[in-house]
Amino acid sequence: MPNHQYVEFHILQTVPPANLNRDDQGNPKEAFYGGVRRSRVSSQAWKRATRIEFDKDLPKEERSTRTKQIAKQLAGRLKTRTKLDTEQANRLAGALLAPLGITGGRRDGDTAYLLYYGYGQLDAIVDLVADQVEQLTGLDDEALRETAEGLEVADKLKRGHPMGVALFGRMVADISGLNVDAAAQVAHALSTHQAVQESDYYTAVDDANEKGETGAGMIGRIGFNSATLYRYAAVGMHQLAENLGSGAAAVDAVGQFARAFALSMPTGHITSFAHRTRPSLVVVTVRDDQPVNLVSAFERPVPTNTDAGIAAASADRLADEYQRSVRQWGDEPVYTAVSHAFDDGKGALAAAFGANLAFQELVAGLDKVVSRAWKQA
Repeated sequence: MPNHQYVEFHILQTVPPANLNRDDQGNPKEAFYGGVRRSRVSSQAWKRATRIEFDKDLPKEERSTRTKQIAKQLAGRLKTRTKLDTEQANRLAGALLAPLGITGGRRDGDTAYLLYYGYGQLDAIVDLVADQVEQLTGLDDEALRETAEGLEVADKLKRGHPMGVALFGRMVADISGLNVDAAAQVAHALSTHQAVQESDYYTAVDDANEKGETGAGMIGRIGFNSATLYRYAAVGMHQLAENLGSGAAAVDAVGQFARAFALSMPTGHITSFAHRTRPSLVVVTVRDDQPVNLVSAFERPVPTNTDAGIAAASADRLADEYQRSVRQWGDEPVYTAVSHAFDDGKGALAAAFGANLAFQELVAGLDKVVSRAWKQA
């Protein structure tokens, strides 16, 4: 078992006119890179899309959520399990969470910040009291508080992390013991070329207008752009195994992450643009040294007038940068695989990353490689 191992994902994905991730003005986010403006999708936006995609096929008890409403959710589970009424469930939930010392929010029962945890962890807290709710709810406030302090509520949030929390981590500023170091690093997605922001002026007709009545029912504007994006993420298998307490669980989680990261899509203004696409290229690498973001392939922006198309030219750039990096630093990964939708006439992609695989074959190959190192850990 290596001391450190990183699974990397390099993705090229072309998105049509869209506003995936807006700034404070409502326009698509941008970044200045390589001397020109690029389209940008923040890591936070794509991580959330990945989390949603990741959780949708998991059993409910293995899913996770990020919310200020942990007390409300715990009370709901207490009601379901023990048949307490709403007032009793809210009182007991508040008492159970009070010893954690989580800063309260503006609304009664809310926390001051979003807390990321698993539904299974809430169920474990309910397990602590499920068979004694009558005794607990019969106590006065002071006695209930003292009893709750003797329960291992914090321990239930420190252990048994779902895959989502193990991958994306948890930061609790005022309770360091609840922090979970993220196993996944996700870069801001960046266009491989200069991107131009445009504006859509639109109107909506009032369908109930009388015949001959003119004028729009509403008028608006929305910013958009289109881009071929380079997306990058790295998962530290060592950290993932530590967070989950099992190498076998880490192997399963990284395979789930591979699918979720590749298939996820931020949904900003999606009903207006229907912008969901599939990646044109997915490269997976496994390294025993350190993760390497290959965005430097696009520091010189890909020309937008290339005959081959921006996506194909970007794929060739990525292949060249990968081979150049390996030659320069001698840091060839222990495993490399690619799944792409290009006609690799010059063989650049095959020379850099190997034979073109169906995506499921790529994930299966990744599973075999990480299983050898981590299955028994």
